[in-house]
Amino acid sequence: MNLVQVIAEAGVNHNGQPELAFGLVEAAARAGADVVKFQTFKAEALVTREAPKAAYQQQATGAAESQFAMLKRLELPFALHHELKAEAERRGLRFLSTAFDGESLRFLRDELGLELLKIPSGELTNAPFLLDHARSGCELIVSTGMATLAEVEEALGVIAFGRIAGGKEQPSPAAFRAAYASAEGQAALRRGLTLLHCTSDYPAAPEDVNLRAMDTLHTAFGVPVGYSDHTQGTAIALAAAARGAAVIEKHFTLDRSLPGPDHAASLEPDELAAMIQGIRTIGQALGDGIKRPTLAEHSTAQVARKSLVARTVIRAGERLGPEHIAILRPGTGMVPMRYWELLGRPASRDYEAGALLDE
Repeated sequence: MNLVQVIAEAGVNHNGQPELAFGLVEAAARAGADVVKFQTFKAEALVTREAPKAAYQQQATGAAESQFAMLKRLELPFALHHELKAEAERRGLRFLSTAFDGESLRFLRDELGLELLKIPSGELTNAPFLLDHARSGCELIVSTGMATLAEVEEALGVIAFGRIAGGKEQPSPAAFRAAYASAEGQAALRRGLTLLHCTSDYPAAPEDVNLRAMDTLHTAFGVPVGYSDHTQGTAIALAAAARGAAVIEKHFTLDRSLPGPDHAASLEPDELAAMIQGIRTIGQALGDGIKRPTLAEHSTAQVARKSLVARTVIRAGERLGPEHIAILRPGTGMVPMRYWELLGRPASRDYEAGALLDE
C-alpha cells in the first residue's frame, strides 16, 4: 500500500461528455493514481437558478450564463457512474465521487455501493448533509477549505454524533458538542476519517496555502490529515507530501485548453504522472523517523570515518602521547572519541607505524 494516497480529481473536467470521462479514468490509471474522483450532483438540488458563478468560473466560462446553467451542462448521469466505476476498478483504481446533494449521496452509497465518501469544503457547515454522511457507515474524507478550526470542530461534532447515535437521538447543537466531547465520539472519529487542508481558490496562490495548518489539524483532532491542492503546478503538492500528508488530491484534465471552469487550474496527464512519481519517491524517503545508519552507510563509514593509528613505531610498555597517535582513515579501528583515554597509558604491545591501535 502506498504511504501517500493520491486522488486524481477529474471533477467536472469531463465537460458532460462520456468519452472525456472515460479518458480521464484511463489517464489517472496511467499516471499511477490510487483513486480517480468525479463529482455527482443534480443542479436543481445544488444551486438556485439565479446564483452567479464564482469569479474564477466567470473568468473560465464567461459571466453571461448562470451557475445553474453551467452546472446543468456538467452533470454526470447516474447510469454512467456504474460504467466509470467498473472501468476504474478494471484499471486498478478506486472510484470515488463527491456528492453535493442528498439524492446524489444516496445514489453513491446505496446504488453504487461506495465505501468511501468525500465531503467537499462547501458542505462543511451543512449539518444535515454531514449527518447523512456520518450515518452512512462509510469511510469519510472531509475537506476543510474556507473553514476556521472552530468550524472544523463543529463539523466533527456532527459526524461523531451521527456515528455513535445513529437515528436514536434528536440532533441538536448540544448533542453534537456532547458527542464530540465523549470518549465514544472521539473513538468514532478516529475510525476511517481523514481531514484535508485546502485553500478554496482556483488557482490558489502559494502565499495563501498555509501548509502548516496541516500540523494544526492533526494536533487538534488526532486524525490523519491530507491536502487538497488547488495551486498551479506540482511544487505545493510535493511539499505537502514531504510534510506528511496522508492523502494528496489534485485536479487533472486531458487538455488544459478545453472549455470549462476547472481545466485552467488542472494538471495535464504527463504533469500528473510526474507529480505522482515525486510523491512516491517522497513517501519512500520519509522513513520511520528513527535516526540510525542505514545498511548502505555501514560500508561507507568504514571508508569515510577515521581510526586511531600508530604515528610511529611503538614498543610494548611505552607510554602513549600525542606524538604516538595519528587519526587517519579507514574507520575500522578504534574510534577517535577514545583518543584521550589512550594518552599516558602504556602500550599493551608493539605497533608498526601506520598500524591500527587496538588498546
